[in-house]
Amino acid sequence: MKVAVIGGGTMGSGIAQVAATSGCQVKLFDLNNEALIKSKISLEKVLDRLIEKQKIDAAEKNRIQNNISYVNTLNDLSDSDLVIEAIVENLEVKRKVFSELETLVSENTILASNTSSLSITSIAASCQKPERVIGIHFFNPAPLMQLVEVVPAIQTSEEVLNKTVQTISDWKKVVAVAKDTPGFIVNRVARPFYSESLRILEEGFADMATIDWSLKEMGGFKMGPFELMDFIGHDVNYVVTETVFTAFYFDPRYKPSLTQKRLVEAGYLGRKSGRGFYDYNKELPKPIEDRIKAQEIFDRVLVMLINEAADALFLNIASAKDIDNAMTKGVNYPKGLLAWADEKGINWCVEKLDELYNEYHEDRYRCSPILRRMNKENKTFF
Repeated sequence: MKVAVIGGGTMGSGIAQVAATSGCQVKLFDLNNEALIKSKISLEKVLDRLIEKQKIDAAEKNRIQNNISYVNTLNDLSDSDLVIEAIVENLEVKRKVFSELETLVSENTILASNTSSLSITSIAASCQKPERVIGIHFFNPAPLMQLVEVVPAIQTSEEVLNKTVQTISDWKKVVAVAKDTPGFIVNRVARPFYSESLRILEEGFADMATIDWSLKEMGGFKMGPFELMDFIGHDVNYVVTETVFTAFYFDPRYKPSLTQKRLVEAGYLGRKSGRGFYDYNKELPKPIEDRIKAQEIFDRVLVMLINEAADALFLNIASAKDIDNAMTKGVNYPKGLLAWADEKGINWCVEKLDELYNEYHEDRYRCSPILRRMNKENKTFF
């Protein structure tokens, strides 16, 4: 299979590596020659590390490298079977690239976008043959993260969807098929991990270090929300929250935090700038290890995550299996949220949400109808 990847940044380079490892002939395109040189050097280092760890040998390294060619002219992509765009998250820029691409490739070429939150339907509408456009959303770093969200636009043909799912499965990735809605599965369902933790901080119930410790200690999360936001970068994390909030017509469930907005305005973007919620030039603060308080923090964040996952199922965004796979394989949650709901008890989820709603009387705490129905009928997700 001949695959083209547009964008020589971290994500594009990672996708090219995945496809090349699976035996595809890959062309990595970028207008900037320096980006291509950087990508080539980066791949060399990655493959050398894999040799050191005895994951691959020198012959395999050469095979992967020989499967990738680096080009800076779109015309070079004309013989591709699949093109994956991984450039800036700007709808107009993507639409322009897709309408130009369509004139260069064959009519059977699948055109895919790696966007994490923009409308695939809108991108497809820029093409004469929108039925061959689809979303293929990898997670960073693409070679390591198991999950890929496959997102058909409303115009996407069944044949293109099936071919795409088969291709990504052949690349040894876990596929979750998601409806074309803001944030797809992961970036939608994960919002409360950040937003409810920020809310707890803003209310003064606990400090950042304590909230982070609580979710790691009680929930088994690998990173706490403030550590993770600092790791992702506030310029990225805040923008995704703002995008999802706007795209959902300002639903209060996705309301961004002024606390995080101020960090972006100050240029405190997290680890990459040396300061975010934490100042990485100083000794990091210690948590208050109060297990009763920790349980309360964890329960509140968890039930909001469960509610979001349940609502995604209620609105047919994806299947229960794909939603849970997305959260465990896409963002390394210790358990699938719907399986977690079964474990905690649907009744517990409903009572906890009603307790929050009765305290705040805010629509962000409304319980998903599917949880109420399941509680009434004594059902579980699995």
